Amino acid sequence: MSRSNVLLVVMDSVRARNVGHLGHERDTTPFLDAFADGATVHREARAPGRWSLPAHASLFTGHHVAEHRLFDEGRQLRPGNTVWADLSGRGYETGVFSYNGYINGATESGLERDFDTVEGYRDPPFPEAANPQGIRGQHREFLRRCVESGRPVRSALNGLLMKLAWDHPERVPERLRRKTMAGETPDEVYIEEFLDWQQEREGPWAACLNLMITHNPFEPAPEHDRWGTDRAHEIQDSLAFGNWEFLGGQKPLDDLAALEVLYNGTIREADAHVRRIVETLRERNDLEDTLVVVTGDHGEGFGGPDPVRPDLPTVQHVVGSHEHLLHVPLVVKYPGQTDRVDVDDPSSLTAFPRVARAVADGEDVVPGETFVPDDGRVLASTHGLNEVNWERMLEFCDGDTDRFDGETRVVYERDGDRTLKHLGWRDRAVTVVVEDPRTRRIVEGHGPATVVADAFDDLTDASVIDAAGEGIDPETERRLEALGYR
Repeated sequence: MSRSNVLLVVMDSVRARNVGHLGHERDTTPFLDAFADGATVHREARAPGRWSLPAHASLFTGHHVAEHRLFDEGRQLRPGNTVWADLSGRGYETGVFSYNGYINGATESGLERDFDTVEGYRDPPFPEAANPQGIRGQHREFLRRCVESGRPVRSALNGLLMKLAWDHPERVPERLRRKTMAGETPDEVYIEEFLDWQQEREGPWAACLNLMITHNPFEPAPEHDRWGTDRAHEIQDSLAFGNWEFLGGQKPLDDLAALEVLYNGTIREADAHVRRIVETLRERNDLEDTLVVVTGDHGEGFGGPDPVRPDLPTVQHVVGSHEHLLHVPLVVKYPGQTDRVDVDDPSSLTAFPRVARAVADGEDVVPGETFVPDDGRVLASTHGLNEVNWERMLEFCDGDTDRFDGETRVVYERDGDRTLKHLGWRDRAVTVVVEDPRTRRIVEGHGPATVVADAFDDLTDASVIDAAGEGIDPETERRLEALGYR
């Protein structure tokens, strides 16, 4: 009997609140909603951290952020500590496909080390010339860069080949196509790479795709930009330091909230990507023998106040512990599953390695139970700013800087037909009742400080990280800045 394949699809920055089958009024996820009818829907899934690096580290290792402690640059995961290493040891071929620099090796996080195949950033044919990084469609700006580079001809060729590779990839030789996808490489490139790779596998395989169209800046393709407005596009185009202009008050939070219509369009575009992946596997008769997990690594904030730091708005995912950052979609289709199962208990993404191993080993799994912790408690933690963002904060923000620092610890548990969220930050602790992705309120009498302390006091350092190497190269720094991490 053949062993089941494993596919993890991460829609970067997608929160539960904006997903159709979780109650969103917009038709953002038509395919995922239909796919969920034959899968397991975890309505109360939570991310272990608020941004890509710690969240993916938990997804890959099964450790809480407080255990693996990979929540900042300058640290890297040691080889052999991920589910991908375990699956390789079981005879699986593994691959990761994404523009996300925190999982494709660009930032020395170590999260890519256990994959056999890594498809990440593309370099232009002439690396010493101007790179069309992040300026797709801005022809005058690129021409200026070409002239200033001192290598105008080679710079122009970089731009020409990149445009050709994007618009007409079938006309570009494979060896060049892989090199010319410089800059903000579209998700379609990585999907194509994955599907080609998957078709060539002769034995069991396990893969991770991270779709970045849903990450800021929000630029949905015209066919998916159903709700965008001229004002929203003007605001998006005007942002130079997206996170910090809102956190520092240089731009009003109303402008940030206006961007949600574009965010909805990017989610619909990601949904179309998921459709292509799943339907291609179905056409190849590989879907029924594959564990498919579709989730968000974290959410996104559009200005809501943090529950323990009400003077700190939740802006994108730079800081905080708001439900907008931690409540994520989670749809799991087990091999052979045909009936829908809805799960209301809090569920944790840290369970993914355990579930993948169980499926790979042919164990009988019970849909609905596998992502729910045995003790019913789901943990998350968020940390303060890294060094680069701390400098940005000092540049843009006046007043109390302590609100940007310190670890927030979160414990979720079910209480009847509602979810309780206990938070602790420094000497503050609150309990929030979460009725649904849009309804929550602070309540008294649940002893949040004690609940949080009891849950986290049992955690120990997993000893899975080392200091990183020489640091991040300038080109990667530019890419991270374009994504708001600088």
